[in-house]
Amino acid sequence: MHTAPARTRPRRAPLEGDVLVLLAHPAIARSRVIRPIAGALAAMPGVTVHDLYDAWPDFVVDAGEEQARLVGHAALIWLHPVYWYSTPALLKEWQDEVLTYNWAYGPEGRALRGKHFGSVVSTGGPTEAYQPEGSNRFPLRELLRPTEATAHLCGLRYAPPFAVQGTYRLSDAAISAAAIDAARYVAMVRAGALDGDGFGPTDLANAAVAAASARAEGGAA
Repeated sequence: MHTAPARTRPRRAPLEGDVLVLLAHPAIARSRVIRPIAGALAAMPGVTVHDLYDAWPDFVVDAGEEQARLVGHAALIWLHPVYWYSTPALLKEWQDEVLTYNWAYGPEGRALRGKHFGSVVSTGGPTEAYQPEGSNRFPLRELLRPTEATAHLCGLRYAPPFAVQGTYRLSDAAISAAAIDAARYVAMVRAGALDGDGFGPTDLANAAVAAASARAEGGAA
C-alpha cells in the first residue's frame, strides 16, 4: 500500500447521488464494451460515474476523499473488465487504501453497512469458457468470490454480478444492447430487486435482468 502525500491540488467536494459507479479501466479510450456501458450509466438520473484511472493516474489514492464520496451515495457499483480472474490493479489498490479497518469493517466499521452493491464486468472469453469443462475451469461468479466476500465483510447488500462475455466477437448492436441491460441492472441494484437468496451460488444476474426486460417490453406492448 501507498501513503498519500500532502495534496497540492484542490480537494474535490464529495459527489452526491443515489448510485456511485467506480469505473476501473486502464485504457478506457480504447474500450469497446466498458466505455459505452459507462456512458449509459452516466446518463441515468442519480448515477455518478467516477473514473479511478482518471482520478488517480499515479495510483496514490486519497482515502479520505474516496470515503467521503462513498458516504454520499446509497449504492455502489464496480464497473470493470476482468483481468486475470480479478479486478484491474487500481481497483485493488482502491480497496486496500479506502476500505480500512474500523471504517468499512471491524467493530466500529459501519460506514458502508446497508448500502446496495453490485458489479458490471466484461470478459473476453465467452460464457462457455467459464465452466468446469471450459478453458477457465470455474464459473465466473466463483472466480469473483473475493468481491462478494469484500461486500459481505463491509456489510453491503450484495447483488450477483452482471457480465458481458465474449466481448471480442460482439457486434456493435450486441454491445449497445448490453449497455441497456447494464443500466437496467444498476436500476435493479439501486431498488434492492436483486437482494436475497433467490440466486444459486454460481448464478449471475443476467437472467434476472433479461426477465425484467421482457416484462417491461411486454407491458409496453
